[in-house]
Amino acid sequence: MLTAAICGDIFASPPVDSILAGIRAVTGPKGCLLIVKNYTGDRLNFGLAAEQAKSEGYKVEMVIVGDDCALRPRGIAGRRGLAGTILVHKIAGAAAAAGCSLVEVTDEARRASEMVGTMGVALSVCTLPGQVTSDRLGPGKMELGLGIHGEPGAAVADLQPVDVVVAHVLMQILSAEINYVPIERGNNVVLMVNGLGATPVMELMIAAGKAIPRLQLEHGLAVDRVYTGNFMTSLDMAGLSITVMKVDEGILQRLDAPTKAPAWPVGVDGKRPPAKIPVPVPQSPNLQCNELSTRPQELSEQGHILEVAIEAAASELINMRDALNDWDSKVGDGDCGSTMFRGASAILEDMKKYYPLNDVTETIKEIGSSIRRVMGGTSGIIYDILFKASYAELKSTNQSTVTSKEWASALQAAIAAVSKYGGAIAGYRTLLDALIPALEVLQERLNTGDDPVDAFVISSEAALSGAESTKHMHAQAGRSTYISSDILASVPDPGAMAAASWYRASALAVKKFHQTS
Repeated sequence: MLTAAICGDIFASPPVDSILAGIRAVTGPKGCLLIVKNYTGDRLNFGLAAEQAKSEGYKVEMVIVGDDCALRPRGIAGRRGLAGTILVHKIAGAAAAAGCSLVEVTDEARRASEMVGTMGVALSVCTLPGQVTSDRLGPGKMELGLGIHGEPGAAVADLQPVDVVVAHVLMQILSAEINYVPIERGNNVVLMVNGLGATPVMELMIAAGKAIPRLQLEHGLAVDRVYTGNFMTSLDMAGLSITVMKVDEGILQRLDAPTKAPAWPVGVDGKRPPAKIPVPVPQSPNLQCNELSTRPQELSEQGHILEVAIEAAASELINMRDALNDWDSKVGDGDCGSTMFRGASAILEDMKKYYPLNDVTETIKEIGSSIRRVMGGTSGIIYDILFKASYAELKSTNQSTVTSKEWASALQAAIAAVSKYGGAIAGYRTLLDALIPALEVLQERLNTGDDPVDAFVISSEAALSGAESTKHMHAQAGRSTYISSDILASVPDPGAMAAASWYRASALAVKKFHQTS
């Protein structure tokens, strides 16, 4: 199966540096295949890591798996990656072990990803460590078509007998109308019944026992293999997912190939390898530990302004943690506030020691480093990209001080980079719906000769208005694309509100500084 797996924070994609460490640790001369579930944060982080690895001389390919059959794809998000990814892991791993080239392994993995469909059903909501369990799913209810990150499902229904649930899920996966997977009567398939974390194996076996005859008699399929167990869980969620994959003799050979993966149903000679195998991880060739920045003993006026702006922005995000989590629990996975809190706390801590505040450009670079170190998931990589692009734009000016119009150009470059790599534009219900209006107003005010501080404050009002307007937008990016319009209309986009809030707090702090100095 896999040679390495990269862990992120709970329900968050791993950061680029962790992925790079994994690539460097295990990649040999034949290269490396990244198998990535189709979530925005995963695609961005693994994509950036792949590009970095290629620049270091590694051969890297990437296959994105989107096997979710619960929803029609909307916007740029596409179908989510679910438990069917495990079968892709097995097929690719067996192909690699058989001596196939990177191109051949990639082709087999990509073909497998196109043959598999999955749908999940939950009887309870999972509990994130340190947070109160959401009460969105009442007694006697179940959720259909959920993901693996605690986000709400496609629909909530009354609890039904297992026969009814299994029949509905199989009809959805094998729908001829939507054609999620190219499976027709007479095909050979394998079935996977996957526990979501708190479902007893007995209940999984019951579901498997109901699914097999339905696949055979109702859908006319030959079921060649059945895999039952906990393969891809969602903490302590009670529920299951059902996966159906079209197979031929070649795919079956890959699935039957021996593996030492401890959770795979068929082991090698019944032996299980150690749960953890220490692997020495080489350092990045680009890491230069002797070039750490330090905070200057005396701050210039611009250094003082930068300090109060950063402190106000970070403090605002820290204060908003609970509100952001509450909004995100309704339209995402409930961790936006916690993610922003980690980033803001790291920024405040690092600013005391490392930020060269008298050098604006290098300070922007250091903020990006702080974010990259502690912020996982989509928010982390988006803000990393945002600050990298800002830094590159400011660096190109080659000036020790930064004018207001250069700040605006840096913001414009940051927005363009986030849009380029994330795929979002105005109206997609993302943080760009706060930053784009702010940029437009800022540039307009500066071009008409307004005082820069006043322009900053007025543009922050546009950021807040833009964030609030996301209530009326249909999500086109991120996990909110899987949420119903009624729920989306009840809360603004948490990422947009976070961006507007730190922008506004920073603007007001700069204004106060100028009034009192």
